[in-house]
Parts: sequence; structure tokens; C-alpha cells
Amino acid sequence: MSPASSDPATQVGTAFDAGHHSTRLRVPLIWGVVFGFLQAAAPLGLWWIPPATVYAISLALIAAVYIGFAVADGRRKVVAVEVGVATVFVLVGAVAVIGSPWVAVAGLVGHGAKDLWQHRTGFVNNTRWWPPFCLTVDWVAAAIVAIAITAGVDFG
Repeated sequence: MSPASSDPATQVGTAFDAGHHSTRLRVPLIWGVVFGFLQAAAPLGLWWIPPATVYAISLALIAAVYIGFAVADGRRKVVAVEVGVATVFVLVGAVAVIGSPWVAVAGLVGHGAKDLWQHRTGFVNNTRWWPPFCLTVDWVAAAIVAIAITAGVDFG
């Protein structure tokens, strides 16, 4: 055991930091659940557009947010990577319009996985709360849409 780890002040500081971290994440996670439900319900508010199209558009929009973060970050590599990632999700969304609604679910799950990666790596600077918020939105919406598909809801 190193001298620093046996120091009670260090242990208290570590416990405090861990508690502070979970408190910092609680708010974006709660709001993520709220917006996940809203995203899943979006076709109800846009009744004239087929649900598959609404989810496809949302995939493109949520992916594009990171382009704004990348531009704010300012590093060319980050901008290039985020434009590439957003392009992939636009293409997944395009396939979801004409394909199975499971493609939209896969896109939401995939985007949530990208958010988890972003949260763990901090690839794009100054996004602190966004990745856990967006991951929660994506995965809550994906779960609800998957349940609706399984229940026989028409996405055409």
C-alpha cells in the first residue's frame, strides 16, 4: 500500500469525488429518460409522417449534434471523425426509412454505443454531460421502439 493510499484525507477525497461524479451524472440521465420517451413518442406528434421516417430523421439529427461539438472543439481530426460518424448514421437512417424498423432500433443502439465511447474517451472536448444524456435518450427510445415492434405496431 502506498503512503498516499493510506492517508485518510486521500480516501475521503476519493469517496467524495466518486459521489460527486454520480451526482453529476444523475441529472443528464434523468433528462435522458424523459427525452428518450419523447423521442419514442415523436411519431404521435408528427402523425402525417410514417413512424419509420420520423425515427430515421431523428437518427440523422442526433448524430449531427456531434458535428457542432466537433467544430467547437476545433481540432481537424475530431471534425473529420465526427462528420464521418454522422454520415454513417444518416445512411442508417436512410435505410431505416425503407427497411425494417429494426434498423432504426439498431441505429439508436449504435448511436448510444458511440455516446458511451465518447463519454469514456472524451474524444470531443467540452461535452461533459452530453454523452451520458444522449446515450440514455438513445437506449430508452430504442427499447420503447423495440417493444412497439414486438407488439405489432405498424411503422409503415
